[in-house]
Amino acid sequence: MQQMRILVLTAICLMSAISRVAAADPLDGNWAFYGGDAGGSRYSPLDQINKTNVTELKPAWELHTGDVSDGSDGRPKSEFEGTPIVVGGTMYLSTPFNRVLALDPETGTEKWNFDPKIDLKEHYSEGLVNRGVTFWSDLSGTDGGSCHQRIFLATIDARLFALDASTGRPCADFGVRGQIDLKEGITNIKRRGEYEETSAPAVIDDLVIVGSSIADNDRVNSPDGAVRAYDARSGMLRWSWHPIERALAPTGAGNVWSTISVDARRGLVFVPTGSASPDYHGVKRPGDNKWANSVVALSAKTGELVWGFQLVHHDLWDYDTAAQPVLATLRRDGRDTPVVIQGNKTGNLFILNRETGQPVFAVEERPVPKSDSEGEDAAPTQPFPLSPPVLAAQQLTAKDAWGINPEEREACRTRLERLRTDGIFTPPSVQGTVAFPGNLGGMNWSSGAFDQKRQIFVTNINNLPMEVHLIPRDQYKPVENAAQQGTLRAEVSPQHGTPYGMSREVLHSPLGFPCNPPPWGELVAVDLSNGSIRWRVPLGTTADMIKNPANIVRGTPNLGGPIVTAGGLTFIASAMDNYLRAFDTETGAELWRGRLPSGGQAMPATYLAGYNGKQFIVIAAGGHGKLGTNLGDSVIAYSLP
Repeated sequence: MQQMRILVLTAICLMSAISRVAAADPLDGNWAFYGGDAGGSRYSPLDQINKTNVTELKPAWELHTGDVSDGSDGRPKSEFEGTPIVVGGTMYLSTPFNRVLALDPETGTEKWNFDPKIDLKEHYSEGLVNRGVTFWSDLSGTDGGSCHQRIFLATIDARLFALDASTGRPCADFGVRGQIDLKEGITNIKRRGEYEETSAPAVIDDLVIVGSSIADNDRVNSPDGAVRAYDARSGMLRWSWHPIERALAPTGAGNVWSTISVDARRGLVFVPTGSASPDYHGVKRPGDNKWANSVVALSAKTGELVWGFQLVHHDLWDYDTAAQPVLATLRRDGRDTPVVIQGNKTGNLFILNRETGQPVFAVEERPVPKSDSEGEDAAPTQPFPLSPPVLAAQQLTAKDAWGINPEEREACRTRLERLRTDGIFTPPSVQGTVAFPGNLGGMNWSSGAFDQKRQIFVTNINNLPMEVHLIPRDQYKPVENAAQQGTLRAEVSPQHGTPYGMSREVLHSPLGFPCNPPPWGELVAVDLSNGSIRWRVPLGTTADMIKNPANIVRGTPNLGGPIVTAGGLTFIASAMDNYLRAFDTETGAELWRGRLPSGGQAMPATYLAGYNGKQFIVIAAGGHGKLGTNLGDSVIAYSLP
């Protein structure tokens, strides 16, 4: 494999920009972090590709990784959610098999690859997936030799690797021969595959920071959801922060499975936490369960809590804080305010002061439905922002039932009449409850993108209802058997340690359409100068799923995410049709779309490459086993002719 091909003089010129990677100034044409910069803004100042010429975009190169699984050979299905980073003339990308590829960003030619050799037939709760890697440059004044610049990879089997950015070889001075077993020090891991890593690590100063992904709803005493910081050179543990109060033991989780953001100037680490275990029954975790379902600011030096803001109290719906915190600066009343833009699966969008955690736009506590499950003390109120308005639908009753024909609509209406439909935050029940939005969101790990110049935040959302049931323990086994045999389409989990198992499935018609009116997925823009909705448009169509043109619906469920550019464009794929689209960031008009070889359930990236500095847009197009889009193994880049 080739070494990183950078001329010595060019490397010297680039060194200062690369070494400031924690600040992630993208003016040099890099896409230096998973989210574009360390604060996850997903914004690029590049404008070669703009509203006047975007229709001329053409494929520039395509790479096939070979890493795809349809689940037919005992392996989990693959989910190609990875977003490349581009630093110092090299693109770094992780695949669903957790391999790392280093590519020439102009041609897609491979420079090196690294295989962590995960067990591809293990039952990973999240399937075969990895969202990305992280670049780090040592500023300690060493001679710039081997492993002076590193790529950090956190694998689905919970290992953290440090790789030499120029060769892909493990850094021998990090951990044990270049890796750390992240399962060490974590309590209550019962089986392989339930404690995982799916997102790119964060880096700040000389620290590399990881959360974890933990299997949902197996039991009360899930693994600990600790956030941990390691020395980026040696791999030594520097600090650990636990999101769940120790008084709630044996409750676990509250883990940070999504992407962490950092503010190097303020020395802060921003972590989005998930729900405490199990998701749908909270009798053994009374109270609000801080700091689960929150966005929390930690001291980068010590890991100590600086502030926290809880988005959902006593979660009973799997309403994780799944979106990466977006660090931005708002211009209001002639002043700049540093903020955290925090989306949630509920569809609520919170704008918080980055230094204090106080809401910039007002938030109020509103009464929500009570639980009818014995012993369940559901939170009496939940936080709702007064602005921006809610981004996703939150109410579905029998009168709202939808179908592609009268028979479908009537079937949905009948199904809804049997369920609790009291609006968002209606607790799970034996009767059955409509959770709307469902656990897909709202906003998920797709997060959103902030155009600093235009003060516009763009995000993709889902409007997808779930039917959730608590299953009494003595009735659970037959339901589990039916799900395993395929006669029941629902996902079921035991929730050991509680009186109930659980089942959840999309609330759908006999033909499989969601029972709520479309669009089931949208792209939404929020004007953060005043907190209003700027525009919203359906995202994608069902054309790649349905043969009958008369039944095609606009606006599909989606996973992935947008990026925004100084050229006034928002790029996003994400939907269940195989297209990468460009929208006008100011109006929401679709200006261009490019056909993808497979599903685009990943966030794109943009960068400059080549002698003349040409702008490219790149995306992983490998589909998604859980969402059901076409599977593949492509990485495809677009540019102007």
